[in-house]
Amino acid sequence: MQRSKRFRKLLPLLLADAAKPYIGGQAVLEGVMMRSPGSFVVAVRRPDGEIAVRAEPWDNVFTRYKLFRLPLLRGAVVLIESLWNGFAALNFSAEHAAPEEEGKPVEKPSQLAMAGTLVFSLLLGLALFSGVPHFLTWGLGQLAGHPIDTTSYAFHVIDGLFQLVIFVGYLALISRMPDIRRVFQYHGAEHKTIWAYETLPTFDVDDAAKQTTLHPRCGTSFLLLVVGVSIAIYSIVFPLVPRVIENDFLNNLAMLGIKLPLMFPIAGASYELQRLSARHPGNLLLRALTAPGLWMQRITTSEPTRDQLEIAVLAMKRCIAYEEGRLSERGVTLYRDYEGAIAVP
Repeated sequence: MQRSKRFRKLLPLLLADAAKPYIGGQAVLEGVMMRSPGSFVVAVRRPDGEIAVRAEPWDNVFTRYKLFRLPLLRGAVVLIESLWNGFAALNFSAEHAAPEEEGKPVEKPSQLAMAGTLVFSLLLGLALFSGVPHFLTWGLGQLAGHPIDTTSYAFHVIDGLFQLVIFVGYLALISRMPDIRRVFQYHGAEHKTIWAYETLPTFDVDDAAKQTTLHPRCGTSFLLLVVGVSIAIYSIVFPLVPRVIENDFLNNLAMLGIKLPLMFPIAGASYELQRLSARHPGNLLLRALTAPGLWMQRITTSEPTRDQLEIAVLAMKRCIAYEEGRLSERGVTLYRDYEGAIAVP
């Protein structure tokens, strides 16, 4: 009886999720990016108070190829697309959020330059959050006089703990920077707006202001899920890998090379778990898996100002207009204020 009541309570939210297109977002410098199945929108507040909006249709690989919509595979594709869109949104926000130097136009990076930056950032991230924890775990065993082999479960648990320490330390460090603190406020505005969109038939800035800044589908939660899933997958895979190199250091370097392709199934499994947790918020097991990510969002999100909420709501309204067929514009438009921007359409 109690389970039936709980289901009836969750049913409107589950039906709303099924009826509405999935829209996700990202905070950028002085703005917010929103992505729907058919659109890509970035809204940024310029130093002079004007609002710059980049809006365009989005033809993603999900639309073109059914293969990439398969469970487990789609998570890795979403991750790559999200990284690409994130770089595009950050470049746009950097062009408009920072004051221009007189007589010195802002140079837009080429697609090739963006691709190069993306690859470099991925390699740097893998080195910091995968390579460093791996060799710290190996080094810890060497120092203790009890080498820990990659075939043991203990190795991957300690590796995961090192990943968490580095990740939390990194977030705590950058959160002290004033510019990053403002990005975290826009992150909170993004979450509040997405909650308003997902739970209300219509909404405005005041409705968004009442929502929470914590959301189960956040990228922060996703990264923590990746750590947990990686511990499980590495513990299954590595005992099956034969040792072909006698030198311990070189063997660990080879094991690290095996981790790289495993990131795709790990990202896929983490994505499915995150989607399940959002669709079934009452499931105790899923809530336990996603709870650390929500706790971590207390660092990466802050309460936004009304001006910041306006930017997030504007980006969301444009995405909704695209999905409803009321908007087909492409390119960058400047608006004097929020009221003028929200009125079109």
